[in-house]
Amino acid sequence: MLARPFIEKGSSFPMTSSFLHCMDKVFGRQHSSSSFVPRHMPAKEEDVDKLSQLLSVSKNIVVLTGAGISTESGIPDYRSEGVGLYARSNNRPVQYQNFLKSEGVRKRYWARNYVGWPRFSSFQPNATHLGISKLMNEDGIVQCVVTQNVDSLHLKANTKNVIELHGTAFRVICLGCSFTIERHAFQHLLAKLNPDMKIVEQMMRPDGDVEMTQAQVECFNVPSCPSCGGILKPDIVFFGDNVPRKRVEAVQNEVKLCDALLVLGTSLTVFSAYRIILQAAELHKAIAIVNIGETRGDKLASIKVNAKCGDVIPQLCR
Repeated sequence: MLARPFIEKGSSFPMTSSFLHCMDKVFGRQHSSSSFVPRHMPAKEEDVDKLSQLLSVSKNIVVLTGAGISTESGIPDYRSEGVGLYARSNNRPVQYQNFLKSEGVRKRYWARNYVGWPRFSSFQPNATHLGISKLMNEDGIVQCVVTQNVDSLHLKANTKNVIELHGTAFRVICLGCSFTIERHAFQHLLAKLNPDMKIVEQMMRPDGDVEMTQAQVECFNVPSCPSCGGILKPDIVFFGDNVPRKRVEAVQNEVKLCDALLVLGTSLTVFSAYRIILQAAELHKAIAIVNIGETRGDKLASIKVNAKCGDVIPQLCR
């Protein structure tokens, strides 16, 4: 897979009313909930105190985030007990090799993604995203955010230094040349090619696609790269694909420089994320995890908080 720029600085996302609404949550003025957040107990005061003490003695924190922080914005994840995609259906995400080999798979992917895009792209950052942004932009103790999420909610929260480990759904790339196009612009192109395709809001999957009939899929038109005629793909690391080497090295460098790793909303099931905590442990960095339920890295953490991130992070930002 062609490597793309791996560190995003700044953001051009607008300060919408929804964004400002979320700002209230950072300071504890409003509590959010979502049907995609699994059952959980309230955060224990002593656990929050432990995290607060870690932050007070840390000057360079790397934050690793997963789908569990975006469920509070309304985006479903794959693995959450009882509410994740795997628990609710037998559907599985597209595999990279299948996307490459099959025109039918590509057509099905883009048709579903086209219908799901307006809703997926409209989601806004929640208390956790905004709290992390404050810890970086105002408090200066978070130096880098590494996220497994492709929803760009950290960038919408104006977080300055984000490494999108698995890419972003907001950009489309060509697998044969260096052509790129913003996903919103690509949506307009798809609309022109498929004027009869109606967008009807329905249950959305974690990567932004929805269920469709085979007849709808077969009639959907997908463009080739205008530069070389190659395959167009979202700038996302699909299942079965590899994270670009330069991106891996960038993360490794950030972990080397940090004095603590804060893991939020991920079970660390995917190895591309788990190896980050393995590196931190090998370098004897302080490790703290906030997640509902067990994670693959619990035994390596000095602090584990079994709670919803939105109940914990705002308390650290006061």
